[in-house]
Amino acid sequence: MGFVSKHETRDLELPNHRKKLLNSMERDLLNDDNVLAFFYGGSIGNENTDVYSDIDLRVVVEPENIEEYILNKKIRPQKWGNVLYFEDVHPLSTYTVAHYDCFVKVDTFYYTPDKIQPSIWLKNIKIIKDTGHMMARILDKSMVLTYELSKDEFELWRTKFFAYLHEAYRRVMRKEYYYALNCMDHLRLSMATAWYMDKGIQPNTFGDWAKYEGDRSELEDWKQSLLQSWDCGRNTKEIINVMKSIVHEFRIVHRSLCNKLEMEENPEWINKIVNMVI
Repeated sequence: MGFVSKHETRDLELPNHRKKLLNSMERDLLNDDNVLAFFYGGSIGNENTDVYSDIDLRVVVEPENIEEYILNKKIRPQKWGNVLYFEDVHPLSTYTVAHYDCFVKVDTFYYTPDKIQPSIWLKNIKIIKDTGHMMARILDKSMVLTYELSKDEFELWRTKFFAYLHEAYRRVMRKEYYYALNCMDHLRLSMATAWYMDKGIQPNTFGDWAKYEGDRSELEDWKQSLLQSWDCGRNTKEIINVMKSIVHEFRIVHRSLCNKLEMEENPEWINKIVNMVI
């Protein structure tokens, strides 16, 4: 028997609770003349929600009103439903995350029009309100944008990979296993990032595992299987063996990315770095 959650009945109702929140939010924001536009990103914008999807809300207001909206960012969400708690963020930050007692959360970001520019991240959005068709124009311009890997992005990626590889070794040799396992997670994430870059797909902000696994992932099944196989526990030999397996795949994708960027692969240099720890 697999795991059966005691919250299974509640979880099946989450899409209905999410819909009620959306309806409440839209009634509120559509009737607010100071809101120039609002739209959804994330899985709602991508039209691939599942039971556990949250709500990524983006609100555009006039510059003269932005301070008021930020100051009231923990007040407004309470109009939409029963907030159980807010994630603790700086009072002057432009966003808030409200967790509702129905187990749905809402991430709300506030912008002024000058902060909304065409972007790859804005290719999949659902526009609800759009005064002056500002968001429609931005969406049209965003749709023609494509992801292009830069040499700076590549350099940051591979040097961070090397750093996590070396740090994982140091920590496991000290028997600081939780630290070592944290480094291993960053190595796995580095590989998922590289595979996305190699496919010409904008990777997530580093640290964000969203949609790298499961049905919504852009990774082939064999790559997802590799990620699963790189699981390890508090065991030195196991961690080192996983490091070796990850490095094998790193060499392959590193070579491919070098070719795409017309950069020298320099395998001798890679070997010198890698052989210091495995």
